[in-house]
Order: sequence, then structure tokens, then C-alpha cells
Amino acid sequence: MTIVKPVMPTRAWTPRIALQLAVLAAAAFVYVTAEMVPVGALPAIASDLRVSEAVVGTLLASYALVAAIATMPLVRLTASWPRRRTLMVTLVCLTASQLISALAPNFAVLAGGRVLCALTHGLMWSVIAPIGARLVPATHTGRATTAIYAGTTLALVVGNPVTAAMSELWGWRQAVAVVTVAAAAVTTAAWISLPPMPLSDDEVDAVRAHGRHHRHRGLMTLSALTLIGVTGHFISYTFIVVIIRDVIGVRGPHLAWLLAGFGIAGLTAMALMARPSDRRPKASVVGCLAALVTAFAVLAALAGAHTWGVATIAVGAAAIIVWGAASTAMAPILQAAVMRSAPDDPDGASGLYVTAFQIGIMAGSLLGGLCYEQAGLPTMIGASAVLVAVALAGAAATRGLVATTR
Repeated sequence: MTIVKPVMPTRAWTPRIALQLAVLAAAAFVYVTAEMVPVGALPAIASDLRVSEAVVGTLLASYALVAAIATMPLVRLTASWPRRRTLMVTLVCLTASQLISALAPNFAVLAGGRVLCALTHGLMWSVIAPIGARLVPATHTGRATTAIYAGTTLALVVGNPVTAAMSELWGWRQAVAVVTVAAAAVTTAAWISLPPMPLSDDEVDAVRAHGRHHRHRGLMTLSALTLIGVTGHFISYTFIVVIIRDVIGVRGPHLAWLLAGFGIAGLTAMALMARPSDRRPKASVVGCLAALVTAFAVLAALAGAHTWGVATIAVGAAAIIVWGAASTAMAPILQAAVMRSAPDDPDGASGLYVTAFQIGIMAGSLLGGLCYEQAGLPTMIGASAVLVAVALAGAAATRGLVATTR
């Protein structure tokens, strides 16, 4: 028996749809905040569990690795589930993982809790954007995806600094406990506010046949360019604090303000690019990549000059702001483009995109560390510029890469 899909809303942005998108954004906020807790709480975790800071640092790379490996198998396993049920499973796992982490008596248990969260991280991102797209007309897919991704940026601007401050003031376990409560609240809100969203038999077959995506040239090209671009971004982003401190010469409280500026620029850029991402998606992608290349080129030049001063701070700070704006705005544009490229299976296409993104995070972090240790900051930032330039050339040269829905 074929399940009939729910009727698409006639109005693009009703109060109910706005509330549902806000819940999805909150889920993204909590998930990313939980993922990045070890960054701000690293010294506290190391001291409490009596392990080195380097060991605690492996929690991030291992998280990305697990997410990359688990995403596509879980997308196929949950193919026949209503979309709300799939999202609920990921949020329940998130809540449980944070509870386990908060109560962890040793590093092994903490790592186990993180694995539980990482297992469903990619699955969450493979369904959350398609859920948002199902709530609105096809002409508003990019805007709905951008609204959800606002939660990710808020996690970087608000969630991570707040959990880091709580770790310093109260202890890392208390910070993780707060994240646990937030995750439980979002889980409840998602269950109450979102419709079940069952899939038709044709949609289930499409998700289960996601292995055929390797024959979809546009989707594979988008995923490959995403992998290259994300790798280039994370080579330097992993060491953004070092870049701000040692290249631009900004330290202390001013460093924190510049990091906040990075995130605020991202939020602003996402809002400004929401409508163009629907109307001119390819131009939006190319523009963001070009801005990223420019920012990295400027920072690489400053790193090679080894000079500090008012001009260096002004130019370097501007490059950081451009970096934050372009890198943050590009993620929802790419995911919306991926879903458009495979309209018969947006969930499976998103799963492939998320896998490429997670591999890019892991590869970028590892390559960034290698470049930083072996060749220094100018080479490291230059490597980011080169890889993003490759992604830019590929996006600009490929015809029909990003479909437009009007």
C-alpha cells in the first residue's frame, strides 16, 4: 500500500511552520553544542579524568570519523521510517549520550557516550534539512534550510562560549548536564510540534537504492566539491585561535570578540543569502567560495609577512569576518543544492553530503595539524586557499551543477 504524502502548505511561512523550523534549528543548536563541548572544556576534562589534553583532543577527530562511517548505513536502515521518528531517535541518542558523558567515571565511558552521539549525528543531518524542506513549498527550500542552519551558527556564537564558561565556573560535568536538559527539552518539542511525515513506497525505494547515487553525476560532483572545500576550510579553522593570535596579533579579550565577530558575520550572511540561494544557487556557491579564497590568501600573505601593527590588525580582522560570513553561508546553500539534485531521494542525497562533510572535517583537522607542525602557519593557510580555489574552479566550470527551483 502506498502512503500518501502530506499536502504541501499553500502559504510559505505560516506561524506554525515558523515554529517547526525553530524547533529544528534548536535541535541543530544542541547537537552542535554537544559536539563541540570538549573544545571549551578540554583542560577541565583532562584534569578531572587524569588524561592528557592531547588525548581529550582526539574526541573531535574520532567523532567525525564515526559519523562519516555510520551515516549512509543508518540512512538506509531507517529508510521506511516516518521522518519524525528518525529525528526522534537521533535526539534520544543525543540526550542519552550527554547523560552518560556527564556521569562518566573515566575517559573510556566519556568516549563511549560520545560515540553514541556521533553514530546518529550524520543521520540527524541527513533528515533534518529534508524535514524542513517538506514543510515549505519547493521555492523556499533554501530559506528553510538556512533557518535550520542558523541553529548551527548560534551554537558556535553562543552555545560553545557558554558551555566553556560554565566549565570554568561550575565544572565540565555541570556544563554537559545543562546540555542534557536542553536536549531533552528539544526532543519533547520535536515530538509535539512536528508531523509524522511518513514516506511513500516510492520514496522508501529511492532511499534504499541510495547506492545508485554514484551514477548521479551532479550529486557526486557536489559531494566531491563539498569534501574539498570543507577540508580546505578546516585545515585553518582548526587553528583559528592560533591564526588570530600569531598572524593578526590579537590576544586576550579582543581575540574572543573577533571570534564572536566570525560567528555574527556568519549569521548575517546566512540571512542575506537565504533568498539568493533559492533564486541563483550556483552564483551563491561560487561567490562564497571566491570570498573564502580571498580571505585565506590575505591571511596567508599576512602570515608570511611576519609584521604586526594597526594595518595588519585591520586587514586581518576583515579577512576573519569575510571567512566567517562565506563559510557559514555556504553550508545551507550546498545542502539545499544537494537536495534539489536528487528530488526523488533528498534524505539519501543529504546523507551522502553529510558523509562528505564529516570526512572533510576529519581530513582538514588532520592535515591542518600536520601542516602547522611541519611547515608553519603560512603554508597551512596557503593549503586552505589552494583547496578552496580547486573547489571554486570546479563549481564555476561545471554546467548544470546546481538546479534552480522557482
